[in-house]
Amino acid sequence: MKHYIGCKLVEAEPALRINGEVVQQEEDYIDIPPEATVEEGYRVRYPDGYESWSPKKVFEKSYFQVDDSVVQGEKNVSRRMVDEFVSHMQVFIAPAMEPHIVRLVCTLRNGTILSEKFDCVDPDAFSEEFGEKICWMKIQKYIEAYLDFLIKVGKNGIQ
Repeated sequence: MKHYIGCKLVEAEPALRINGEVVQQEEDYIDIPPEATVEEGYRVRYPDGYESWSPKKVFEKSYFQVDDSVVQGEKNVSRRMVDEFVSHMQVFIAPAMEPHIVRLVCTLRNGTILSEKFDCVDPDAFSEEFGEKICWMKIQKYIEAYLDFLIKVGKNGIQ
């Protein structure tokens, strides 16, 4: 078999599967028999209207929540989406030999690593905070472009 990669935009909401039957979590309290088998997950609706249920761990590993305004084309990728797509961020200050350099390294949720460097021309005017801010602004633009690409593939497909 050959390998394939795909991306799709779906609608989903938290749901339980109790003894094999999907139950929406519309209320704070659901009467569940003590002997019941209960699984947390999501009820998923695909673009063609097909509905299924996905276990919570599987769903949350495969999908990332997109703001409604982005899906409807009202605006581009939101700040919340950018911030939540970053799983880890680390700032590095250059050693004493080059004390005017800041490097920001971000690891995204999918394992992609982005890195930006700020090099202050005038070491006397160097500000670690300013350098970090400049690096973060550049990295945000990359993340916005990546997420925009994923959304377009999810909405329009690959071909």
